[in-house]
Amino acid sequence: MQMSFLMSNRTFLTLHSIIYAFFAFALFFLPGFLWPNYGVELNDRYAWFLSQHNSIFLGGIAILGFLLRDVTDGTTIRRLLTGLMATNALGFIVTLYAAMIGVFTGFGWSDPAFFAFLAAMSFLQLKKSDQA
Repeated sequence: MQMSFLMSNRTFLTLHSIIYAFFAFALFFLPGFLWPNYGVELNDRYAWFLSQHNSIFLGGIAILGFLLRDVTDGTTIRRLLTGLMATNALGFIVTLYAAMIGVFTGFGWSDPAFFAFLAAMSFLQLKKSDQA
């Protein structure tokens, strides 16, 4: 099956990193704006800090993807794409759970869709890399 419609690994990793960096900045600098859209209240400074703390991990994924965007070694790129796919699949599971139990409401249903989309794109990018 031809998957030429997919982008290069460099482009994919750059876009993936930009998306994660955007949310890392939003969780750090704008948690009071972001979380209420998902139906989550920030009741105290500890909840505010936990949002900022989560930006560490999103930012870290963004940085790793960006720094490794030029990797050409087949084993390394497969492991990187597999790791991103698994991370996004985990994000899908956790955010779907939050939506199903009513923690995420309103715009919160977009999070499982977001992570499912990135997991699927990571999977397709991995398959394309395997064919190269």
